[in-house]
Amino acid sequence: MLSKYHWWRDAVIYQVYVRSFLDSTGDGVGDLAGVRAGLPYLRKLGVDGIWLSPFYPSPQHDHGYDVADYCDVDPLFGDLAEFDLLVAAARRLGIRVLLDIVPNHCSSEHRWFQRALAAGPGSTARARFHFADGRGPDGAAPPNNWHAMFGGPAWSRVTEADGRPGQWYLHMFTPEQPDWNWRDPDVGAEFDRVLRFWLDRGVDGFRIDVAAGLYKHPELPDSRDPEADARTRDSVNPLAWNQPEVHTVWRGWRSVCEEYTARDGRERLLVGEVSVPTAREHALYVRSDELHQAFFFDLLSAPWEADAFRKVVSEAMQDIAGTGSTVTWVLNNHDQVRTVTRYGEPATEGSGLGAARARAAALLMLALPGAAYIYQGEELGLPEVVDLPDDVLTDPIFHRTGSRARVRDGCRVPLPWSGQASPFGFTSGVESAKPWLPQPDYFAEYATDRALADTRSFWHLYRDGLQLRSALPQLGEGALRWLDSPPGVLAFVRGDGLVCAVNFGTAPAPAPVPGSPLLSSGPCPAGELPGSTAAWWMSDGTAPDTH
Repeated sequence: MLSKYHWWRDAVIYQVYVRSFLDSTGDGVGDLAGVRAGLPYLRKLGVDGIWLSPFYPSPQHDHGYDVADYCDVDPLFGDLAEFDLLVAAARRLGIRVLLDIVPNHCSSEHRWFQRALAAGPGSTARARFHFADGRGPDGAAPPNNWHAMFGGPAWSRVTEADGRPGQWYLHMFTPEQPDWNWRDPDVGAEFDRVLRFWLDRGVDGFRIDVAAGLYKHPELPDSRDPEADARTRDSVNPLAWNQPEVHTVWRGWRSVCEEYTARDGRERLLVGEVSVPTAREHALYVRSDELHQAFFFDLLSAPWEADAFRKVVSEAMQDIAGTGSTVTWVLNNHDQVRTVTRYGEPATEGSGLGAARARAAALLMLALPGAAYIYQGEELGLPEVVDLPDDVLTDPIFHRTGSRARVRDGCRVPLPWSGQASPFGFTSGVESAKPWLPQPDYFAEYATDRALADTRSFWHLYRDGLQLRSALPQLGEGALRWLDSPPGVLAFVRGDGLVCAVNFGTAPAPAPVPGSPLLSSGPCPAGELPGSTAAWWMSDGTAPDTH
């Protein structure tokens, strides 16, 4: 498996949120040894690789996305020796390993930021970040009107060494996450070192956090619409995101990856978190000399409507696949409400309707040309935990805004593995070591041991879909052709005769192909496609051997 060149073009990658995957030490927090113990489970599921959330040394103000040292492991998660064991075990199982790298900002405890605070205005140490004098006669107002994505202003004022109020520094997320200044050459050189450190340890690539960020407008002017910036967590401020210079960074990183590929023929992957307004702008990040892939979030954000899904897929195929890259599809991640809840009726979050739609969306995604990313627990059909009490919420968005809107803890609750009560096999330590976020009692219904034993479960749907995807050449990269279909139904054909159809409505519709489907997200009689259901057929009636 590991010899396959361009493996990433139609790969299925499983996102591991390390602190919530599996705890090996009994402290209530998942760790790298837990990930290693879970690799056989992921191999059985059939994924091609894993993406690990940040496990670097960090004060954990944003659960590791505030990095204090990019070239080590936080003791909370293990050490470098355990990381090496994980990579070696994954390689033996044919599973590639991607790391989450955070180049837009670091922790306020990073040694370079601490040096910048001590060095004072005008120093080379401060040039690595965005330090600026405040406005007004005493500099008491921030340098501009930008808002942070997690609430509040994007600037914090420092106290200088002499005790007087001093300059301000930019942080587009929280004050504990100062933004790097990528116009300073030291920053690019440091990240070149970081990439090589992990590539030398055998990783297969990187998921890049905030890949449309990094460069800010050189003059740091006021935003024309600061209130719009404040209303959303998306990267909408064009002065702080999607600056043209960022593409030079990705060309440089691509060059580093290709240097390593040339040594051993094992292609390394760069996949970016790219939040930009249009598919056309998204496509600029995946040109042949930049990122290999960039997450296409439009499918994740599309409403449950056939026309909306068709528009999203068509635009992606035209603008992104047209660059020579492949589209990178995603329905869930660690920042978004889970599909089971998102697709459910508002009054019945996590309802049967939401589950049926989530199953159908999964088959749709796995039938699309390109790569797919699965967020841990998605394959179990986990719903969002919507009733976590305020006193256990850890998301900085909640603590910065005082609002539960868009809080991300609900999709990060630790996985249930077995048993009838929390911790559901997630941690096997002493009784007092509770999971870092509480698991609801109903998680017993979703535990992996029950899912593997029930052939009707989400897990078996994903596993069967991945097996067929691997066995059918029609489900790799390649073209997609839409079929005429009734209102509310989306149908397309892949390659030589693989048909996928999704009924977005609630009433049954005629199936596009006679006979029973190869795979369906729910009961699907021959000749009929029930509501909130997706299915795959071979137009010639054949069935592949998946064993």
